[in-house]
Amino acid sequence: KKPLHEIKPQSIENASDIALYSGLGAAVVAVAVLVIGVTLYRRSQSDYGVDVIDSSALTGGFQTFNFKTVRQGNSLLLNSAMQPDLTVSRTYSGPICLQDPLDKELMTESSLFNPLSDIKVKVQSSFMVSLGVSERAEYHGKNHSRTFPHGNNHSFSTMHPRNKMPYIQNLSSLPTRTELRTTGVFGHLGGRLVMPNTGVSLLIPHGAIPEENSWEIYMSINQGEPSLQSDGSEVLLSPEVTCGPPDMIVTTPFALTIPHCADVSSEHWNIHLKKRTQQGKWEEVMSVEDESTSCYCLLDPFACHVLLDSFGTYALTGEPITDCAVKQLKVAVFGCMSCNSLDYNLRVYCVDNTPCAFQEVVSDERHQGGQLLEEPKLLHFKGNTFSLQISVLDIPPFLWRIKPFTACQEVPFSRVWCSNRQPLHCAFSLERYTPTTTQLSCKICIRQLKGHEQILQVQTSILESERETITFFAQEDSTFPAQTGPKAFKIPYSIRQRICATFDTPNAKGKDWQMLAQKNSINRNLSYFATQSSPSAVILNLWEARHQHDGDLDSLACALEEIGRTHTKLSNISESQLDEADFNYSRQNGL
Repeated sequence: KKPLHEIKPQSIENASDIALYSGLGAAVVAVAVLVIGVTLYRRSQSDYGVDVIDSSALTGGFQTFNFKTVRQGNSLLLNSAMQPDLTVSRTYSGPICLQDPLDKELMTESSLFNPLSDIKVKVQSSFMVSLGVSERAEYHGKNHSRTFPHGNNHSFSTMHPRNKMPYIQNLSSLPTRTELRTTGVFGHLGGRLVMPNTGVSLLIPHGAIPEENSWEIYMSINQGEPSLQSDGSEVLLSPEVTCGPPDMIVTTPFALTIPHCADVSSEHWNIHLKKRTQQGKWEEVMSVEDESTSCYCLLDPFACHVLLDSFGTYALTGEPITDCAVKQLKVAVFGCMSCNSLDYNLRVYCVDNTPCAFQEVVSDERHQGGQLLEEPKLLHFKGNTFSLQISVLDIPPFLWRIKPFTACQEVPFSRVWCSNRQPLHCAFSLERYTPTTTQLSCKICIRQLKGHEQILQVQTSILESERETITFFAQEDSTFPAQTGPKAFKIPYSIRQRICATFDTPNAKGKDWQMLAQKNSINRNLSYFATQSSPSAVILNLWEARHQHDGDLDSLACALEEIGRTHTKLSNISESQLDEADFNYSRQNGL
């Protein structure tokens, strides 16, 4: 027999074993639940829904603003019929004429997402950045119609991949400017002054400057904060364009072409031309639809051509008459590597659809090392007070993941509707799982609530050596900012003189300059032309301004043939033929 103190009860050992195994089992279950929860969270986050806690993970040096919203899935965003082209990687670039330092401004407005179905998305962070650009290069086009702007020849070449870091580090040493500027010397023969890649141009007609005189004429675009402060619902639709010198006197109206971003296909706008006074105040010159004998405005889909007799600073403003008034926005996506070798930044811009506004964006991206990843598209943005949503979709799940808090972002209506000088953009930060991943494909959806949407298909390589460089600025504007004499005009001077002599003469059948105007889609405010010494010459000046890129002489010849004045195809007549004594200029109806 054993002593009592050496005897261990069997029940005590069994109880210890049960407690040990129960604890181990509970730990295993807890770990499994945690792993499953994290996996489900990351998968839902990479699809479309995001549950955001803070914004500490945002990288790339962007500032943030916070907004909370509850959103549910949208079939338009989640299902797209567009398929990526996996065979090629493209990067769009072009002649960059400007150089800008960055001046980022925090945007602190917020707005709610619209209610959708099935998927709850709570977004508490986004980094909309409103860029302020102040520095611009200056163009000079003096003395010769075929001379590049002095000291800026490199600005017209196509942008190629380059080492970005040293370029970014040198930004602080760049000078600060707030306008684009170009100049040219013009005389009695007239000419054309073009602001490269901005859509702004100035036509000085033949004879507008007295003989034996010449003037250095300049044009500039304000790239700083607009001096024109909109009143009420009025918005700025164009850049502020200055032409001078202000004391110059012309004997014939000149034509100023200003781009605008209004959709003029429907009559939902009341558009005004305004001029800045010497005291810095803005005064209305005329409404585009009004009758006036002091100036004439012809509104085309993307530009306004204005006939003026005095130089100064001009701009177009618009007052929406209904909620169906539409501004045309250009949406584009740029991408670049971040400081972290695994991260890649996407920046989606929504700017007014004017060439100068997009050129400003290109300049900003040039300094950040960004590359255009897809051809820009046009988005019709309604004045219905609904905001703009931008989201990244269809990211390859096992190659990339979008960093938290940025899957879907929203820009308030007021920031888009009134964004004239501050290019708006949203930034998205993507992360590769492994450094071997070099291809990126995704879709970016830009849509206005209760409005239109656009899809940008991104298919690119993040390696510069594998990108295809494609130009995206028209080269015609970049070639010769100033052209003087006959070469600046599409209509040969001899033919122009014959047309004016024919149509300025009153005709009992009504086939005079009024018919010439109507055949060239000039149907309103004809009283302006009646006050001119040669109405036909002013009409042809307006035609020159409208057709500076295509020079469609056939359309003019057809208009003349319809009137019964000529059967000659102007486009088949060369300058040498004009000098021949046997030049045949046929007339009908006894003219």
